[in-house]
Amino acid sequence: MRSRWFGLVIAAVAVAVSLWAYPQLPPTVATHWNVRGEADGFSGRVVAVSIMPLLIIVMTGLFNVLPRLDPRRANYAKFIGTYWLIANAVILFILIGHGMIVATGLGYPVKIGRTLPIGVGLLFIVLGNYLTRVEPNFFVGIRTPWTLSSDTVWRKTHRTGGWLMVLGGFVIAACAFFPPGAFLPLFIAAVLIMAVIPIVQSYVLWKREQSKP
Repeated sequence: MRSRWFGLVIAAVAVAVSLWAYPQLPPTVATHWNVRGEADGFSGRVVAVSIMPLLIIVMTGLFNVLPRLDPRRANYAKFIGTYWLIANAVILFILIGHGMIVATGLGYPVKIGRTLPIGVGLLFIVLGNYLTRVEPNFFVGIRTPWTLSSDTVWRKTHRTGGWLMVLGGFVIAACAFFPPGAFLPLFIAAVLIMAVIPIVQSYVLWKREQSKP
């Protein structure tokens, strides 16, 4: 999970699944679902088996390039293992999405209304657990004008953000066992809390830092 080549392995798995499933899929495949787990978007099977593998390849390339473009690229050496764990968790999540598209296309009874909240929630829990290890940079983490201007503000804000992301992830995952209508409001509330509190905190900490003689 901490390897820069993990994404290519995942891409190969996704391509293999696509090649195996393609002859068995119907001409039209569900590729999008609403918050109730009902299919509301469909694509031809070529698109259905291609979009996620292509996205995985693009994301893998992007994650490899970003550290070289970052003005604070020297900091990546301090958290490169965490960087790749976060990147690969996102890529693995995309693979799971690909598996869900293929499985539903093949007629397997995938309960999207349950698997989606659990998958999203687990992703947030993983990201939150490792967010505190991310050093100041321009691409990964809570990037506000105030965290980017102070390493102290960055670290304090990321400690708060990490805990909030873990708690938010548990709330989102729990939505799998709530009535279908509960997912969207709880998801929005969790995301807003995870986003707004660290932003406000970063400003308050920066303002306090600036007021010190």
